[in-house]
Amino acid sequence: MKLNHLNLIVTDVIATSAFLEKYFGFTHIGKGNSNMAFLSDGHGMVLIMFKGENVTYPEGFHIGFMQESEDQVNAMHQRLQDDGFAVPEPQRLQGGRWSFYFQAPGGFTIEVEHANFG
Repeated sequence: MKLNHLNLIVTDVIATSAFLEKYFGFTHIGKGNSNMAFLSDGHGMVLIMFKGENVTYPEGFHIGFMQESEDQVNAMHQRLQDDGFAVPEPQRLQGGRWSFYFQAPGGFTIEVEHANFG
């Protein structure tokens, strides 16, 4: 069994879609619009987004993007900073993870991390 899809309610479908395409390699499936979009990660998981107003997620909710190395976490951090996003510095977290969290366009939190769970 594998995760098939995830549905998010976002404040701006177009901006969120463009952000996820540019930074995390998602691609559109079919035609999206300002009210909904379907994005593929290229590995069989679909991210579905619908527009909502006053979007709030529970404390601790986030979506995470695993990187293959700490250098990749640092590179993503620098890329986001260079493009004007307010992203805190990566930190060493529990279990030795190298990670940072930030607010994505659309109103949800993203984590970028490298962890050696092996």
